[in-house]
Amino acid sequence: MKEKVIDTIKKYKLIEKGDKIVLGVSGGPDSIAMLDILKDLRNKFEFEIYVCHLNHMIRGQDAINDQKYVEQYCNKNQIEFFTKNVNIIEISNNQKIGTEECGRNARYNFFEEILEKTKSNKIATAHNKNDNAETVLMHLLRGSGISGLKGIKPIRNNKFIKPLIECDRKEIEEYCKQKNLNPCIDKTNFENTYTRNKIRNIVIPYIKKEFNPNIIETLFRLSEVVSSEDEFLDRITQKEFENIVLLENEHQIDLKLKEFNLLDNVIKNRLILLTTKKIFGTVNGIEKINIDDIIKMCKKNIGNKFLMPNKNLKVMVKDKKISFYTIGNNMEF
Repeated sequence: MKEKVIDTIKKYKLIEKGDKIVLGVSGGPDSIAMLDILKDLRNKFEFEIYVCHLNHMIRGQDAINDQKYVEQYCNKNQIEFFTKNVNIIEISNNQKIGTEECGRNARYNFFEEILEKTKSNKIATAHNKNDNAETVLMHLLRGSGISGLKGIKPIRNNKFIKPLIECDRKEIEEYCKQKNLNPCIDKTNFENTYTRNKIRNIVIPYIKKEFNPNIIETLFRLSEVVSSEDEFLDRITQKEFENIVLLENEHQIDLKLKEFNLLDNVIKNRLILLTTKKIFGTVNGIEKINIDDIIKMCKKNIGNKFLMPNKNLKVMVKDKKISFYTIGNNMEF
């Protein structure tokens, strides 16, 4: 398995000489296997590691035992260890969000905190091939588009890396057994309360038994194909953006209306998302219905018409151009 991780690191250029990496380690089989392997690869690839462990304060003594286990491993192997207790239940109730989302937000906020403290440049999490399959199925069931079928990317923003993404859960557990790591087992993973657990414990085993015993590998190949095609479309979209952009700054982007209308709808959709992301850094809050309305407005080519997909963004057709701008930048009509 270590050789597979090495191949994954090289294939996706996850780790480079001089990297300082923050590892998110819960103490479970996946994260402790990742820690054990990256610990052994430090000299080979010339990088440093730091370990983060967040106690969600949900599982009482079990969570405390997990925390102690990871800390003892780090002390034994001279690895700097950081830990934090966060009352996820209390925060999720106050913020009126689910505990899964709240826990994830807390973990990544903690990772970022330690990234800055240690002057690191990457964050490693132990997502594996099974996690990828579960994510693809979750997105599929929610009616996601192509982006959801990409699953979990091996590397994102040249910062978030997944060294175990090409390993399945079975071989990870076998690695832990062979190395006598005795990882912690989170019993809540077997409770079918959350959607992911239902997919992991009910849906995937049923598909394996009744339809496709290799469903994990099949979904991994699907996500690879979709990712490749999505990246290709991204390049085309960026090229079209460069061809039709008239003005671009941090508050406003203007596009040529006539040239925009001549494009295929697939590229139009992506251009709207790309333009929005260039201004806000995210496309959160932009729904498909918003995109369709913008395309219709542009097609009608009636001047001085505008839409507000959300409270922060206004899109206007005027003077043979489409203007995307942040509300409050005092643009003259």
